[in-house]
Amino acid sequence: MLVLIADKLPAKGLADLRERGLTVDARPDLGADDLPAAVAECGAGILVVRSTKVTAAVFEKASNLGLVIRAGAGVNTIDLDAASRNGVYVANCPGRNAIAVAELTMGLLLSMDRRIPDAVADLRAGRWRKKLYGKADGLLGRRLGLIGFGSIAQAVAERALAFGMHVGAYSRSLTEATAAAHGVKAYGSLDELLSECDAVSLHVPYGEGTKHLIGAPQLAKMKDGAMLVHTARGGVVDDAALREAVEAGRIRAGLDVFEDEPASGDAPFDAPLRDVPGVYGTPHIGASTEQAQLATAAEVVRIVEGYMDHGGVANVVNVVPQRDAGWSIVVRHRDRVGVLANVLGALREENTNVQEMQNVIFRGNEAASATIVVQREPTEALLGKLREHDDILSVQVRAIGLS
Repeated sequence: MLVLIADKLPAKGLADLRERGLTVDARPDLGADDLPAAVAECGAGILVVRSTKVTAAVFEKASNLGLVIRAGAGVNTIDLDAASRNGVYVANCPGRNAIAVAELTMGLLLSMDRRIPDAVADLRAGRWRKKLYGKADGLLGRRLGLIGFGSIAQAVAERALAFGMHVGAYSRSLTEATAAAHGVKAYGSLDELLSECDAVSLHVPYGEGTKHLIGAPQLAKMKDGAMLVHTARGGVVDDAALREAVEAGRIRAGLDVFEDEPASGDAPFDAPLRDVPGVYGTPHIGASTEQAQLATAAEVVRIVEGYMDHGGVANVVNVVPQRDAGWSIVVRHRDRVGVLANVLGALREENTNVQEMQNVIFRGNEAASATIVVQREPTEALLGKLREHDDILSVQVRAIGLS
């Protein structure tokens, strides 16, 4: 099988894939516009991307493609609806870059508090401004609020606590017990966190529910002099509203992500926050450490191995989760050609659609057990038809999640 790598992946990751007998086509300079034709022409069965957008055209043109792996956490650059329509798995590598992003988060906090970039720029310009830059609040004892509490936020919490900060978090899934286990306060609402904290750091994915999660109304709730760190995804913050808040002198911002970022790694940058004093920015480099890249590459290899070995996909993001209601038909049968075909044929005649299916072979290859999940209750006529087959040992029906 051919694996197309459409972004940079460490040499070790490429070598590990080749060692497993895969053909690897590494083309890190491919852009979103070039990708559909490239995938179709090379006949890739697996596509690995990092920041390159995977549009619907990729899935419509690439008949061999069965798996797309995002070498990172977010999948907002991949058209999941198109992937699902075409039966293509999409997987990601969550948590592998958590430490790298957490380290940059702390760096941005320190940069804002001590105005390190400004001091460096003045020194390079030949200006010694100790009087100006010798003033800072310090992080000790200040309140840091984390929006979201996944692996990155947890890594930030650990480091902020080591700096002597008081850390709290808001997430709809965060429980008091989990917060206590990590030594943080669980905030009951986003507004409560924004109004109480001296610094706020965002760690949520981008989607319909988080677009402009922080806009003008939320920024107005933050303390005067507060710091906002954004290392999540462009669009979670309303950049135009943030510019107004920073220009008004109310808050400072440390940003690694922006709305409408350039598509390539070396390009002009013109955005509302580009030249605003009080904004400390980096060009989306949160995950860009050697340690993070090696860990992500290792996870890509692990996902590919599972897919090749048994067809399972780790970290898949576009498969319907196991259903909590319905019926499972458990068919114990002789392990012979055509038995399952007859079972599926009977289901088709009853207009019963299969939702999930697993067939397990017992030692000796004499017998097997098939578990078939369907949405509606099987009729007695269907069950009777299945039991009539000479190679079927038994048929049982079990309700799933139904009282």
